Parts: sequence; structure tokens; C-alpha cells
Amino acid sequence: MSISYSNFLTQVRDYTEVDSNVLTDSIIQGFIRNVEIDVANKVDYDDLRKYSTSTFTANNKYLSLPADCIIVRTLFVAESGTLASGTVSYLDKRDQTFIREYNGSNATGVPKYWGNWDDLTLLVAPTPDQAYPVQLEYIKEPPQFTSTNNTYLSTYAENLMLYGTLTEAFSYLKGPMDIYNLYKGKYDIEVQNFGLQQMGRRRRAEYDDGVPRIKIESPSP
Repeated sequence: MSISYSNFLTQVRDYTEVDSNVLTDSIIQGFIRNVEIDVANKVDYDDLRKYSTSTFTANNKYLSLPADCIIVRTLFVAESGTLASGTVSYLDKRDQTFIREYNGSNATGVPKYWGNWDDLTLLVAPTPDQAYPVQLEYIKEPPQFTSTNNTYLSTYAENLMLYGTLTEAFSYLKGPMDIYNLYKGKYDIEVQNFGLQQMGRRRRAEYDDGVPRIKIESPSP
């Protein structure tokens, strides 16, 4: 269940007991964005996973990244045919210094290694000798919760968004430390719970892994 953007802003002002003259829409939007970025840095959640297909350029050892790419997860190439039905292989990640040494002669062929060149470019080796299809799997920049856009966090992690925004708000207002610590503690717990859900339970299959079990201490008889 998601909360509307306007209701969320009202909720933040109700908790902090201030009006829109103190916490304007743009100020609260900044708090929300800080929370979204913080959560994305701490939790590898599925909504941020994205895929992009393109082709290498023959005799060009560089591959441009999508503008919203934050972290590259994997890269695989169709050695023959297409990505859907051809012979495909995953490239191994290496440091750019290894790649330059490995392919000092600028040999061409099917790329085998990739590394980060800069924030928007990858370096591969060997240099592609033709326009091989390639798929990039990556972590995208977190979307923004706004008046025109609900996000995964605003829809499925409303408490996390609320407590994180309140932590930002009470820090901005220089409110009582006990209230700040209260919401900071609640936010930290929600981030932990969200991480357990996204990186734990959602990455498991009951058929293979069984149901997660929690150890319960019991006194000796």
C-alpha cells in the first residue's frame, strides 16, 4: 500500500509539529532524496536492478554506460548469434591495469575481460573485432518519490521512508536529541529489516534453501 506524496508531506509536518512555512515542499523533498540515496547505498534491492542491451563497436575497446548506471553487476556477450539464442559468455572483471597489460598489443577478438575506465565507460579486452551483441546488468540510480511519481520505497517501505525523513527533519530543525535518536533508531531498524527482506528472503528459494530459521534461546531442563 502506497501513500500519496501530499499525504506524506502532511505526515512529516504533523510529526514535527511545524507547517509549510518552516518545512517547505522543496526542503522535505531534499530529505526524501537523502533517504533514497542512503538506502540505495546500504541495501542491494531488486527494484534498482536494470538491464541494457547494445553492441560493441568493431576495433573499439571502450563501451559506454547508460547515464543512470551506478554499479555494473555483470556483462555478457553473444560470441555468435543473438543474446537470446546464440552462444553467450560472461566477461570476467579485472582492473584496468591488468587489461592494458593483458592486451598491450591491442589484439582483437571476442572480449573476455572488462574493467572500469571512468564513471561512464568500460574497458574490454581483447578489443572487439566485430559488433558483438552485449548485455549490461547494473544498479541504477534510485528513482525519486515526487508528486508525480511513486517509487518502490514509497509503496512497499513507507515506514522506512517516514522514519528516515523524520531523522533528516529533526536534524535540520535542531530538535531534541532524544527525539532525533528515537527516529534514527527506528530508521536503522527499518533499513536492516529491508535489507534482510531484499538481500535475504527475496534471494532465497524455499525448495533449495528452506524457510529461514531464527535461533531461539531455551534454558536447559
